Amino acid sequence: MPSLLRLLVTWVVNCAGLAVAAAAIAPISYGDRLGTLLLASAILGLVNFAVRPLVILLTLPVLILTLGLGLVAVNALMLWLTSRIVSGFHVGGFWSTVGGAIVIWLVNLVLRPWARRGATERRRRQAGA
Repeated sequence: MPSLLRLLVTWVVNCAGLAVAAAAIAPISYGDRLGTLLLASAILGLVNFAVRPLVILLTLPVLILTLGLGLVAVNALMLWLTSRIVSGFHVGGFWSTVGGAIVIWLVNLVLRPWARRGATERRRRQAGA
């Protein structure tokens, strides 16, 4: 998948994840403004790209000891950081942030393979044409 298309898919999936998290967990909100949702999902993508690898590297011993379950805390931290950057996007307290991170992870788990499958099918059709 070309880089720009991958970036767009990540943004759309993040938008869906944040919208589902806001609908499922009351303290998480974006003020029912589409612009705030779009900005928050873009910032979440940037935070995941720039900050998350460093945090994972610094917490690697803990992540190994917890058999990867510590990644939930890392993802919650990225969601919290996004809420600090984007005004109008709120995640509430600790447990709502953890719950939001889990919901966003589940949405990513469902939508990413679907988006990848669509790109693979398009590539096959282009190769056959």
